[in-house]
Amino acid sequence: MKRTTYTCPVCGYDKLEEPPYDEFGYPTYVICSCCGFEFGLDDASEGYSFSEYRQRWINNGFPFFNSKKKPSNWNERVMKRQLENVEKER
Repeated sequence: MKRTTYTCPVCGYDKLEEPPYDEFGYPTYVICSCCGFEFGLDDASEGYSFSEYRQRWINNGFPFFNSKKKPSNWNERVMKRQLENVEKER
């Protein structure tokens, strides 16, 4: 059965509509609606590790990248709970 959503390995957002990497490990260039990480650009071209980008995003106040998809209850508590998804996916 094919998954319908995927989890961002940077911020734990679990509603990505495409996987960050395909079955061969190539980036899909999907952009996370939550943290704004673009798989294939920010990692390969810009040289960010997931943890570096995550910390930068948190230090910037963890802004939700796509305001149209931002949950109405978005706050630090929700963000910290979402980050637990990163650990679950490992």
